[in-house]
Amino acid sequence: MFHSSMSSSAGESDGSGNPVQVTEEAAEEALSLMDQQNMDIDTGGLRLYVQQGGCAGLSYGMRFEHEPEGDDAITKHHGLRVFVDPSSLNYVEDSVLDYEGGLQGAGFHVENPNVVSECGCGESFRT
Repeated sequence: MFHSSMSSSAGESDGSGNPVQVTEEAAEEALSLMDQQNMDIDTGGLRLYVQQGGCAGLSYGMRFEHEPEGDDAITKHHGLRVFVDPSSLNYVEDSVLDYEGGLQGAGFHVENPNVVSECGCGESFRT
């Protein structure tokens, strides 16, 4: 499950000064899921992308991939590689990917300072 929240180029970065940050909790959860799918964490990673959809116009997508595309921005956080395509990068720059557990609202959460409005359910946004 994804939630967005308003808040105050190819190559692999170590996580400092990069387009997307990932909390330790989100990285641990994603790495655990990758392990359950027998994915190689040295070459594979989590793709964060933006797509058309939702009542506010844009929504986040996320999936695991075995390797990045040639033009992806690639960053590494707490052992997790994150791939972002150039089109999505414009929307998610300076965002933080977090994971929240619990009985209600559990899932990955994108805190995006570029969001100017979002739908009531938090599933889509507009920049």
